[in-house]
Amino acid sequence: MQSQNLIEKIIIIDFGSQVTKLIARRVRDLGVFSEIITINDLYKIKNYEKIKGIILSGGPSTVTKKKFPRIPRDIFLKKIPILGICYGLQLIAKLYGGSIKSLKNKREFGRARIFKKSNSLLTKNFFKSKNHEVWMSHQDAVTKLPNGFKVIASTQESRLTVIENKYKKIYGVQFHPEVTHTENGNRIFKNFLFVKLRKSGAWRLKKID
Repeated sequence: MQSQNLIEKIIIIDFGSQVTKLIARRVRDLGVFSEIITINDLYKIKNYEKIKGIILSGGPSTVTKKKFPRIPRDIFLKKIPILGICYGLQLIAKLYGGSIKSLKNKREFGRARIFKKSNSLLTKNFFKSKNHEVWMSHQDAVTKLPNGFKVIASTQESRLTVIENKYKKIYGVQFHPEVTHTENGNRIFKNFLFVKLRKSGAWRLKKID
């Protein structure tokens, strides 16, 4: 059996979300090897050659405090595509100089209607209609766009719901595409894996329809 260290893969950094395993399942269902790791595991990685993408999960922490779970800044210098989900989005925004505000009295939880603002390879063929719904579960929101990013989609309560820096291949979504409550959520993972990472001979990747 081939060592996991020799297999091209996606790593999913777990920030304590209850649905992190669903992210791994979505990736594996698309024929791509994925591995869930902790932040401590991340610091132990010496060779990133076989890591073709990084997904930052959601979690209960908040970047509005002085101390919060984070990843090393040099991860962003490795030119590996990164997708942040919920807390992962907020962490990306924080590290790139954006502003995040706690919305304890206006927590966005449940289904929300999402509105397309700009085109993006991440959201290609994702929006089904003007009433497209996604699943939200957060009490913090990005209120200032970080440098080098643009807005791709918004909801009524969260203006910066989907953001991207296409030149650095860094993306963030406030909603949870891994849960079935998000309409067509699997398309986000398809686009992240196949459009941005392209095909690799080590993976049996399926073609996007």
